[in-house]
Amino acid sequence: MTVLARDGYAAAWELDPDGAVTFRVAATENACAECLVPAPVMEAILGSALEGTGYHVGRVELPADH
Repeated sequence: MTVLARDGYAAAWELDPDGAVTFRVAATENACAECLVPAPVMEAILGSALEGTGYHVGRVELPADH
């Protein structure tokens, strides 16, 4: 995700056997704390991006979760 990288975040994802995507966001030292959307908004964005793919959002992990 270019937008996340531009705001100082790294992203990774994993897919489980049931088609659930776990999406993890990690802050870098240059992260813009005000730039990251709340988890429900991120889940909605990802859910929309996954529509029609057969996959779904399982979990979103943001830096505040760790």
